[in-house]
Amino acid sequence: MAKPEDYDDFLTTLTQAQPTPDWPEALTALWYDARGDWGASHDIAQEMHTDMGSWIHGYLHRKEGDEWNAGYWYRRAGKPFPKVSLEEELKGIVEFVVQNS
Repeated sequence: MAKPEDYDDFLTTLTQAQPTPDWPEALTALWYDARGDWGASHDIAQEMHTDMGSWIHGYLHRKEGDEWNAGYWYRRAGKPFPKVSLEEELKGIVEFVVQNS
C-alpha cells in the first residue's frame, strides 16, 4: 500500500499485518504504536537520531506515563510538552509525517 494521504487513510492501514516496507521510518514507528506495539515503536524511534525521532520518543514516553523522560525528548525535538490528548497528538504527528515526507 502507498503512503497514506492523511490520518484517516493511515487508520485504514491498521488492519494490515505489517506496515508497508517503503514508508518513512517515522510513519512505521507510529503505525506500530497505533497497533498497540509500544515496544516496536520505541525501538524504531530510539534509533532515529533526528528531531522527528525525538518527537515520537517524547510522545511514547508521555503515553507510558513517564513525563520526566517525555519532557527530555520533547525538548530535544524543540517541541513544547503537549496539552492535547494522546490521541490528538498521535493524529498531529501522523499528519506532519504524511505531509512532510
